[in-house]
Amino acid sequence: MEAQVARCAGLDVHKDEIVACARITTVPGGPVEVLLHTFGATTRELLGLRDWLVSLGVTRVGMESTGIYWKPVYHILEDVIGECWLLNARHMHNVPGRKTDAADAQWIAELVEYGLVRPSFVPPQPVRELRDLTRYHKAQIEERTREVQRLDKFLQDAGIKLSSVSSSILTVSGRAILESMIEGTTDPEVLSELARGRLRAKIPALREALNGFFTGHHGLIIGEILAKLDYLDEAIDRLSTEIDRVIAPFEAKVALLDTIPGVDRRTAQCLLAEIGPDMSVFPTAGHLASWAGRCPGQHESAGRSKGGKTRKGSKWLRLHLHEAARAASRTRGTYLSAQYKRIKANRGAAKARVAVEHSILVAAWHMLSRGEPYQDLGAGYFTRRQDPDRHAQRLAAQMNSLGYDVVFTKRPTPPTDTPKAA
Repeated sequence: MEAQVARCAGLDVHKDEIVACARITTVPGGPVEVLLHTFGATTRELLGLRDWLVSLGVTRVGMESTGIYWKPVYHILEDVIGECWLLNARHMHNVPGRKTDAADAQWIAELVEYGLVRPSFVPPQPVRELRDLTRYHKAQIEERTREVQRLDKFLQDAGIKLSSVSSSILTVSGRAILESMIEGTTDPEVLSELARGRLRAKIPALREALNGFFTGHHGLIIGEILAKLDYLDEAIDRLSTEIDRVIAPFEAKVALLDTIPGVDRRTAQCLLAEIGPDMSVFPTAGHLASWAGRCPGQHESAGRSKGGKTRKGSKWLRLHLHEAARAASRTRGTYLSAQYKRIKANRGAAKARVAVEHSILVAAWHMLSRGEPYQDLGAGYFTRRQDPDRHAQRLAAQMNSLGYDVVFTKRPTPPTDTPKAA
Protein backbone atom coordinates (compact mmCIF):
# COMPACT_ATOMS: atom_id res chain seq x y z
CA MET A 1 0.00 0.00 0.00
CA GLU A 2 1.39 3.37 -0.99
CA ALA A 3 1.61 6.18 1.54
CA GLN A 4 -0.21 9.37 0.60
CA VAL A 5 1.64 11.76 2.87
CA ALA A 6 5.29 11.75 3.93
CA ARG A 7 4.92 13.62 7.22
CA CYS A 8 1.80 13.02 9.26
CA ALA A 9 0.74 12.57 12.86
CA GLY A 10 -2.03 10.95 14.89
CA LEU A 11 -3.34 12.32 18.18
CA ASP A 12 -5.07 10.30 20.88
CA VAL A 13 -6.94 13.04 22.73
CA HIS A 14 -8.13 12.78 26.33
CA LYS A 15 -9.33 15.27 28.92
CA ASP A 16 -5.93 15.85 30.57
CA GLU A 17 -3.49 14.20 28.17
CA ILE A 18 -2.73 13.98 24.46
CA VAL A 19 -0.52 11.22 23.05
CA ALA A 20 1.00 12.22 19.71
CA CYS A 21 2.60 9.92 17.18
CA ALA A 22 4.44 11.34 14.16
CA ARG A 23 5.41 9.23 11.13
CA ILE A 24 8.20 10.81 9.09
CA THR A 25 9.45 9.55 5.72
CA THR A 26 12.50 11.44 4.49
CA VAL A 27 13.06 9.44 1.29
CA PRO A 28 10.14 8.26 -0.88
CA GLY A 29 9.73 4.54 -0.32
CA GLY A 30 12.33 4.62 2.45
CA PRO A 31 12.04 3.68 6.12
CA VAL A 32 9.47 5.43 8.33
CA GLU A 33 10.63 7.12 11.52
CA VAL A 34 8.04 6.84 14.31
CA LEU A 35 8.14 9.46 17.09
CA LEU A 36 5.96 9.36 20.21
CA HIS A 37 5.40 12.19 22.64
CA THR A 38 2.89 12.87 25.42
CA PHE A 39 1.55 16.37 26.09
CA GLY A 40 -0.82 17.82 28.65
CA ALA A 41 -4.15 19.38 27.73
CA THR A 42 -3.52 22.91 29.01
CA THR A 43 -3.03 25.76 26.55
CA ARG A 44 0.71 25.93 27.25
CA GLU A 45 1.08 22.21 26.56
CA LEU A 46 -1.03 22.49 23.40
CA LEU A 47 1.22 25.25 22.13
CA GLY A 48 4.15 22.90 22.78
CA LEU A 49 2.37 20.22 20.75
CA ARG A 50 1.90 22.68 17.91
CA ASP A 51 5.58 23.68 17.94
CA TRP A 52 6.63 20.01 18.02
CA LEU A 53 4.53 19.17 14.97
CA VAL A 54 5.73 22.26 13.09
CA SER A 55 9.37 21.42 13.85
CA LEU A 56 8.88 17.97 12.32
CA GLY A 57 7.31 19.45 9.19
CA VAL A 58 4.02 17.58 9.69
CA THR A 59 1.51 18.47 6.98
CA ARG A 60 -1.47 16.33 8.05
CA VAL A 61 -2.77 15.61 11.55
CA GLY A 62 -5.61 13.26 12.45
CA MET A 63 -7.43 13.12 15.76
CA GLU A 64 -10.42 11.23 17.08
CA SER A 65 -13.57 13.23 17.88
CA THR A 66 -13.53 12.49 21.62
CA GLY A 67 -16.40 14.37 23.27
CA ILE A 68 -15.51 18.06 23.30
CA TYR A 69 -11.85 17.53 24.21
CA TRP A 70 -10.76 17.71 20.57
CA LYS A 71 -11.96 21.30 20.18
CA PRO A 72 -9.09 23.23 21.87
CA VAL A 73 -6.57 20.99 20.05
CA TYR A 74 -8.28 21.65 16.73
CA HIS A 75 -8.49 25.41 17.37
CA ILE A 76 -4.73 25.67 17.94
CA LEU A 77 -3.68 23.45 15.03
CA GLU A 78 -6.14 24.38 12.26
CA ASP A 79 -4.37 27.59 11.21
CA VAL A 80 -0.84 26.12 11.39
CA ILE A 81 -1.03 22.58 10.05
CA GLY A 82 -1.90 22.21 6.38
CA GLU A 83 -4.54 19.53 6.92
CA CYS A 84 -6.14 19.08 10.33
CA TRP A 85 -8.49 16.10 10.21
CA LEU A 86 -11.20 15.27 12.71
CA LEU A 87 -11.95 11.54 12.43
CA ASN A 88 -15.03 9.50 13.26
CA ALA A 89 -14.28 6.98 16.01
CA ARG A 90 -16.42 4.35 14.25
CA HIS A 91 -14.03 4.39 11.29
CA MET A 92 -10.92 3.58 13.33
CA HIS A 93 -11.51 0.29 15.16
CA ASN A 94 -8.21 -1.32 16.12
CA VAL A 95 -7.40 -4.96 16.87
CA PRO A 96 -9.12 -5.93 20.15
CA GLY A 97 -6.91 -6.69 23.13
CA ARG A 98 -4.08 -4.40 22.06
CA LYS A 99 -5.41 -1.04 23.12
CA THR A 100 -3.15 1.52 24.73
CA ASP A 101 -2.96 5.28 24.26
CA ALA A 102 0.33 4.99 22.38
CA ALA A 103 -1.03 2.20 20.17
CA ASP A 104 -4.12 4.27 19.41
CA ALA A 105 -2.00 7.26 18.39
CA GLN A 106 0.15 5.07 16.13
CA TRP A 107 -2.91 3.46 14.56
CA ILE A 108 -4.46 6.87 13.82
CA ALA A 109 -1.19 8.04 12.28
CA GLU A 110 -1.03 4.98 10.01
CA LEU A 111 -4.62 5.40 8.87
CA VAL A 112 -3.94 9.04 8.04
CA GLU A 113 -0.67 8.21 6.26
CA TYR A 114 -2.29 5.70 3.91
CA GLY A 115 -5.54 7.62 3.40
CA LEU A 116 -7.72 4.91 4.94
CA VAL A 117 -10.00 7.41 6.73
CA ARG A 118 -11.90 10.48 5.65
CA PRO A 119 -12.05 13.74 7.61
CA SER A 120 -15.30 14.77 9.21
CA PHE A 121 -16.96 18.05 8.26
CA VAL A 122 -15.89 20.87 10.58
CA PRO A 123 -17.35 24.27 9.65
CA PRO A 124 -15.27 27.45 9.84
CA GLN A 125 -14.98 29.37 13.09
CA PRO A 126 -17.86 31.88 12.49
CA VAL A 127 -20.26 29.02 11.75
CA ARG A 128 -19.03 27.08 14.80
CA GLU A 129 -19.80 30.11 16.99
CA LEU A 130 -23.26 30.39 15.42
CA ARG A 131 -23.79 26.66 16.00
CA ASP A 132 -22.93 27.04 19.71
CA LEU A 133 -25.44 29.88 20.03
CA THR A 134 -28.30 28.10 18.26
CA ARG A 135 -27.75 24.88 20.20
CA TYR A 136 -27.67 26.64 23.56
CA HIS A 137 -30.71 28.67 22.55
CA LYS A 138 -32.59 25.46 21.74
CA ALA A 139 -31.47 23.90 25.02
CA GLN A 140 -32.87 26.87 26.98
CA ILE A 141 -36.20 26.61 25.16
CA GLU A 142 -36.38 22.93 26.06
CA GLU A 143 -35.45 23.73 29.65
CA ARG A 144 -38.25 26.28 29.80
CA THR A 145 -40.70 23.65 28.54
CA ARG A 146 -39.55 21.26 31.27
CA GLU A 147 -40.05 23.95 33.93
CA VAL A 148 -43.59 24.63 32.72
CA GLN A 149 -44.35 20.91 32.92
CA ARG A 150 -42.79 20.79 36.39
CA LEU A 151 -44.99 23.73 37.43
CA ASP A 152 -48.13 21.88 36.36
CA LYS A 153 -46.94 18.78 38.18
CA PHE A 154 -46.71 20.62 41.50
CA LEU A 155 -50.10 22.24 40.93
CA GLN A 156 -51.58 18.80 40.34
CA ASP A 157 -49.91 17.62 43.53
CA ALA A 158 -51.78 20.38 45.38
CA GLY A 159 -55.08 19.47 43.71
CA ILE A 160 -55.09 22.65 41.60
CA LYS A 161 -56.54 21.91 38.14
CA LEU A 162 -55.73 25.27 36.53
CA SER A 163 -54.42 23.63 33.33
CA SER A 164 -57.79 21.88 32.88
CA VAL A 165 -59.62 25.22 32.63
CA SER A 166 -57.08 27.64 31.15
CA SER A 167 -55.39 27.08 27.80
CA SER A 168 -52.05 27.89 29.43
CA ILE A 169 -50.88 28.16 33.02
CA LEU A 170 -48.72 31.19 32.27
CA THR A 171 -51.30 33.54 30.79
CA VAL A 172 -51.80 36.94 32.45
CA SER A 173 -54.68 35.49 34.46
CA GLY A 174 -52.77 32.33 35.37
CA ARG A 175 -49.71 34.29 36.48
CA ALA A 176 -51.81 36.57 38.66
CA ILE A 177 -53.53 33.58 40.27
CA LEU A 178 -50.23 31.81 40.93
CA GLU A 179 -48.60 34.87 42.47
CA SER A 180 -51.62 35.40 44.71
CA MET A 181 -51.43 31.77 45.85
CA ILE A 182 -47.72 32.14 46.60
CA GLU A 183 -48.53 35.16 48.79
CA GLY A 184 -50.89 32.98 50.84
CA THR A 185 -54.33 33.42 49.27
CA THR A 186 -56.09 30.05 48.91
CA ASP A 187 -59.76 31.09 48.76
CA PRO A 188 -61.14 29.93 45.35
CA GLU A 189 -63.67 32.78 45.32
CA VAL A 190 -60.94 35.41 45.61
CA LEU A 191 -58.58 33.65 43.22
CA SER A 192 -61.19 33.14 40.49
CA GLU A 193 -61.94 36.88 40.43
CA LEU A 194 -58.39 37.47 39.19
CA ALA A 195 -59.36 35.99 35.81
CA ARG A 196 -59.13 38.30 32.82
CA GLY A 197 -60.51 38.28 29.29
CA ARG A 198 -62.22 35.15 28.01
CA LEU A 199 -61.28 33.21 31.14
CA ARG A 200 -63.94 35.16 33.08
CA ALA A 201 -66.60 33.17 31.22
CA LYS A 202 -65.21 30.08 32.98
CA ILE A 203 -65.27 31.47 36.52
CA PRO A 204 -67.55 28.69 37.89
CA ALA A 205 -65.25 25.99 36.52
CA LEU A 206 -62.20 27.99 37.57
CA ARG A 207 -63.52 28.29 41.12
CA GLU A 208 -63.90 24.51 41.25
CA ALA A 209 -60.42 23.94 39.77
CA LEU A 210 -58.75 26.20 42.35
CA ASN A 211 -60.27 24.37 45.32
CA GLY A 212 -57.29 22.29 46.51
CA PHE A 213 -54.86 21.92 49.40
CA PHE A 214 -52.14 24.37 48.43
CA THR A 215 -49.59 24.56 51.28
CA GLY A 216 -46.49 26.59 52.05
CA HIS A 217 -44.02 24.18 50.48
CA HIS A 218 -46.01 24.31 47.22
CA GLY A 219 -45.77 28.08 47.28
CA LEU A 220 -42.00 28.00 47.86
CA ILE A 221 -41.30 25.59 44.99
CA ILE A 222 -43.69 27.29 42.55
CA GLY A 223 -42.18 30.66 43.38
CA GLU A 224 -38.74 29.33 42.51
CA ILE A 225 -40.08 27.86 39.26
CA LEU A 226 -41.65 31.18 38.26
CA ALA A 227 -38.38 33.00 39.02
CA LYS A 228 -36.48 30.49 36.88
CA LEU A 229 -39.00 30.90 34.05
CA ASP A 230 -38.47 34.67 34.16
CA TYR A 231 -34.71 34.16 33.93
CA LEU A 232 -35.08 31.71 31.04
CA ASP A 233 -37.31 34.13 29.14
CA GLU A 234 -34.67 36.84 29.49
CA ALA A 235 -31.86 34.45 28.51
CA ILE A 236 -33.75 33.27 25.43
CA ASP A 237 -34.34 36.88 24.35
CA ARG A 238 -30.64 37.73 24.79
CA LEU A 239 -29.56 34.66 22.83
CA SER A 240 -32.05 35.44 20.05
CA THR A 241 -30.62 38.94 19.73
CA GLU A 242 -27.07 37.61 19.58
CA ILE A 243 -28.00 34.98 16.98
CA ASP A 244 -29.55 37.68 14.80
CA ARG A 245 -26.33 39.69 15.06
CA VAL A 246 -23.97 36.80 14.29
CA ILE A 247 -26.04 35.46 11.40
CA ALA A 248 -26.39 38.86 9.70
CA PRO A 249 -23.70 38.05 7.05
CA PHE A 250 -25.75 35.01 6.03
CA GLU A 251 -29.12 36.74 6.05
CA ALA A 252 -29.73 36.11 2.34
CA LYS A 253 -29.25 32.37 2.82
CA VAL A 254 -31.58 32.35 5.83
CA ALA A 255 -34.23 34.05 3.70
CA LEU A 256 -33.83 31.32 1.07
CA LEU A 257 -34.30 28.50 3.58
CA ASP A 258 -37.28 30.31 5.06
CA THR A 259 -39.18 29.74 1.80
CA ILE A 260 -39.31 25.95 2.37
CA PRO A 261 -42.74 24.83 3.69
CA GLY A 262 -42.46 23.96 7.38
CA VAL A 263 -39.26 25.97 7.87
CA ASP A 264 -39.65 29.26 9.75
CA ARG A 265 -36.95 31.83 10.29
CA ARG A 266 -35.65 30.35 13.55
CA THR A 267 -35.48 26.86 12.06
CA ALA A 268 -33.72 28.27 8.99
CA GLN A 269 -31.08 29.81 11.25
CA CYS A 270 -30.56 26.50 13.04
CA LEU A 271 -30.31 24.54 9.78
CA LEU A 272 -27.75 26.99 8.42
CA ALA A 273 -25.72 26.73 11.62
CA GLU A 274 -25.64 22.93 11.37
CA ILE A 275 -24.89 22.41 7.66
CA GLY A 276 -23.05 25.68 7.03
CA PRO A 277 -23.64 28.19 4.22
CA ASP A 278 -21.05 26.69 1.82
CA MET A 279 -22.43 23.66 -0.01
CA SER A 280 -19.18 23.04 -1.90
CA VAL A 281 -18.03 20.81 0.98
CA PHE A 282 -20.77 18.36 -0.04
CA PRO A 283 -20.26 17.26 -3.69
CA THR A 284 -23.96 16.42 -4.15
CA ALA A 285 -27.22 16.68 -2.26
CA GLY A 286 -26.93 12.95 -1.60
CA HIS A 287 -23.65 13.50 0.25
CA LEU A 288 -25.34 16.05 2.50
CA ALA A 289 -28.25 13.70 3.23
CA SER A 290 -25.83 10.84 3.95
CA TRP A 291 -23.74 12.99 6.28
CA ALA A 292 -26.89 14.06 8.12
CA GLY A 293 -28.08 10.46 8.40
CA ARG A 294 -31.37 11.22 6.66
CA CYS A 295 -31.20 8.47 4.07
CA PRO A 296 -31.23 4.64 4.25
CA GLY A 297 -27.98 2.91 5.09
CA GLN A 298 -26.43 0.20 2.94
CA HIS A 299 -26.15 -3.44 4.05
CA GLU A 300 -25.44 -5.98 1.34
CA SER A 301 -24.04 -9.47 1.84
CA ALA A 302 -23.65 -12.36 -0.62
CA GLY A 303 -25.28 -10.28 -3.33
CA ARG A 304 -28.42 -9.78 -1.28
CA SER A 305 -29.55 -6.46 0.11
CA LYS A 306 -30.67 -6.82 3.71
CA GLY A 307 -31.96 -3.31 4.08
CA GLY A 308 -30.12 -0.42 5.61
CA LYS A 309 -30.70 1.23 8.95
CA THR A 310 -30.72 5.02 8.91
CA ARG A 311 -27.68 6.42 10.69
CA LYS A 312 -28.18 8.88 13.52
CA GLY A 313 -26.09 11.75 12.18
CA SER A 314 -26.09 15.03 14.12
CA LYS A 315 -28.73 14.94 16.84
CA TRP A 316 -29.19 18.71 16.62
CA LEU A 317 -29.73 18.69 12.87
CA ARG A 318 -32.07 15.72 13.25
CA LEU A 319 -34.07 17.65 15.85
CA HIS A 320 -34.53 20.70 13.62
CA LEU A 321 -35.38 18.59 10.58
CA HIS A 322 -37.90 16.64 12.63
CA GLU A 323 -39.71 19.85 13.61
CA ALA A 324 -39.62 21.16 10.04
CA ALA A 325 -40.94 17.86 8.64
CA ARG A 326 -43.82 17.77 11.12
CA ALA A 327 -44.77 21.33 10.21
CA ALA A 328 -44.45 20.62 6.47
CA SER A 329 -46.67 17.52 6.73
CA ARG A 330 -49.48 19.74 8.04
CA THR A 331 -49.32 22.27 5.22
CA ARG A 332 -51.94 22.26 2.49
CA GLY A 333 -51.39 21.92 -1.23
CA THR A 334 -47.61 21.37 -1.02
CA TYR A 335 -45.32 18.69 -2.39
CA LEU A 336 -43.98 17.85 1.07
CA SER A 337 -47.42 17.27 2.58
CA ALA A 338 -48.40 15.09 -0.38
CA GLN A 339 -45.18 13.12 -0.06
CA TYR A 340 -45.78 12.56 3.65
CA LYS A 341 -49.35 11.33 3.16
CA ARG A 342 -48.38 9.08 0.26
CA ILE A 343 -45.56 7.32 2.13
CA LYS A 344 -47.40 7.22 5.46
CA ALA A 345 -50.24 5.23 3.90
CA ASN A 346 -47.85 2.48 2.77
CA ARG A 347 -44.88 2.50 5.14
CA GLY A 348 -45.92 4.36 8.28
CA ALA A 349 -45.49 7.81 9.79
CA ALA A 350 -41.85 7.39 10.89
CA LYS A 351 -40.52 6.52 7.42
CA ALA A 352 -42.68 9.21 5.88
CA ARG A 353 -41.21 11.82 8.22
CA VAL A 354 -37.63 10.79 7.41
CA ALA A 355 -38.46 10.99 3.69
CA VAL A 356 -39.73 14.55 4.14
CA GLU A 357 -36.60 15.43 6.14
CA HIS A 358 -34.51 14.07 3.25
CA SER A 359 -36.48 16.19 0.76
CA ILE A 360 -35.96 19.32 2.89
CA LEU A 361 -32.20 18.70 3.02
CA VAL A 362 -31.99 18.07 -0.73
CA ALA A 363 -33.94 21.25 -1.41
CA ALA A 364 -31.70 23.20 0.98
CA TRP A 365 -28.56 21.98 -0.82
CA HIS A 366 -29.86 23.07 -4.24
CA MET A 367 -31.15 26.39 -2.94
CA LEU A 368 -27.91 27.31 -1.17
CA SER A 369 -25.81 26.12 -4.12
CA ARG A 370 -27.77 28.10 -6.72
CA GLY A 371 -28.98 31.01 -4.60
CA GLU A 372 -32.59 30.33 -5.67
CA PRO A 373 -35.74 30.24 -3.49
CA TYR A 374 -37.82 27.11 -3.00
CA GLN A 375 -40.06 26.13 -5.92
CA ASP A 376 -42.88 23.87 -4.84
CA LEU A 377 -43.91 21.06 -7.21
CA GLY A 378 -47.47 21.12 -5.84
CA ALA A 379 -49.65 18.54 -4.16
CA GLY A 380 -50.61 17.02 -7.52
CA TYR A 381 -47.05 16.16 -8.53
CA PHE A 382 -47.33 12.45 -7.75
CA THR A 383 -50.54 12.21 -9.77
CA ARG A 384 -49.29 14.22 -12.75
CA ARG A 385 -46.13 12.16 -13.18
CA GLN A 386 -48.16 8.98 -13.81
CA ASP A 387 -49.68 7.92 -17.12
CA PRO A 388 -53.23 9.37 -16.94
CA ASP A 389 -54.81 6.47 -18.88
CA ARG A 390 -53.26 3.80 -16.67
CA HIS A 391 -54.15 5.75 -13.55
CA ALA A 392 -57.79 6.03 -14.75
CA GLN A 393 -57.92 2.28 -15.40
CA ARG A 394 -56.59 1.57 -11.93
CA LEU A 395 -59.21 3.82 -10.34
CA ALA A 396 -61.97 2.19 -12.42
CA ALA A 397 -60.83 -1.26 -11.27
CA GLN A 398 -60.98 -0.14 -7.65
CA MET A 399 -64.48 1.26 -8.08
CA ASN A 400 -65.65 -1.92 -9.84
CA SER A 401 -64.30 -4.03 -6.95
CA LEU A 402 -66.49 -1.97 -4.62
CA GLY A 403 -69.63 -2.79 -6.67
CA TYR A 404 -69.88 0.35 -8.81
CA ASP A 405 -70.21 0.48 -12.59
CA VAL A 406 -67.85 3.17 -13.77
CA VAL A 407 -67.58 4.60 -17.26
CA PHE A 408 -64.91 7.19 -17.96
CA THR A 409 -65.28 9.72 -20.76
CA LYS A 410 -62.15 11.66 -21.52
CA ARG A 411 -62.68 15.37 -22.08
CA PRO A 412 -61.35 16.70 -25.40
CA THR A 413 -58.22 18.75 -25.17
CA PRO A 414 -59.11 22.44 -25.57
CA PRO A 415 -57.66 23.97 -28.73
CA THR A 416 -54.74 26.30 -28.34
CA ASP A 417 -54.68 29.67 -30.01
CA THR A 418 -52.12 29.75 -32.82
CA PRO A 419 -50.75 33.04 -34.08
CA LYS A 420 -51.98 34.10 -37.49
CA ALA A 421 -49.53 34.21 -40.33
CA ALA A 422 -48.43 37.62 -41.41
